[in-house]
Amino acid sequence: MSSDTNACVIIAGATGLVGKEIVTSLVSQSGIETLYSLSRRPLEGITDPENKIISIIDAELSIHQWDEQQPTPKVGFICLGTTLKQAGSKENLRKIDVELVCNVAQQMKMIGVKRLAVVSSLGANASSPSHYLACKGHMEKNIEKMGFDEVVFARPGPLVGERKAPRQDEKLLQGVFKVVRPLMIGKLADFIPINAKDVANAMIYQVFSYQKDPVVYLHRRDMFDLLRHYD
Repeated sequence: MSSDTNACVIIAGATGLVGKEIVTSLVSQSGIETLYSLSRRPLEGITDPENKIISIIDAELSIHQWDEQQPTPKVGFICLGTTLKQAGSKENLRKIDVELVCNVAQQMKMIGVKRLAVVSSLGANASSPSHYLACKGHMEKNIEKMGFDEVVFARPGPLVGERKAPRQDEKLLQGVFKVVRPLMIGKLADFIPINAKDVANAMIYQVFSYQKDPVVYLHRRDMFDLLRHYD
């Protein structure tokens, strides 16, 4: 992590697969003094001996009041998303993957966040025939226009990690990829499942590297380049 690490960050979606890994990593960093967690339910299973975490719990993931006297987060993380099966309809999926994520990003900007890292998806494209990937693409385009100093979009393929409610599609894909992995080289390597912890650490390394690019897309190969560089 950069020596210019900001002492205060905010994360939305810390109870999810990648979000929990980000919190676990950041709470152990000596350069982080305050970590705001915006979530629908309390965090569980996070060791926080120095009481760095300040929980903001709201069913709509809204920040209703903000005390300007408290530390201002300059770096934010958004780890929100769903599946069509979980959402129940295409409309509901869009409400979460586009509208909710963008609303949270706008709120973060309003309280002072300058650099933002967001979990997106491999194949995100507003013109995609896949509703899921099109939503991710629209979300990216909307956030790009918000005027952050830098936005990092992590675009992982299938995720590996422990969920409270395992996604059957991810479990199936992981099994398939174990068989075909030796054939997946070059750009195809981006489709190989990646551990949520690796995604989290790559997002952290990138957003704290303070590069000049206003928008950065991290695919699997990019994430492992970062991990090799900083680990």
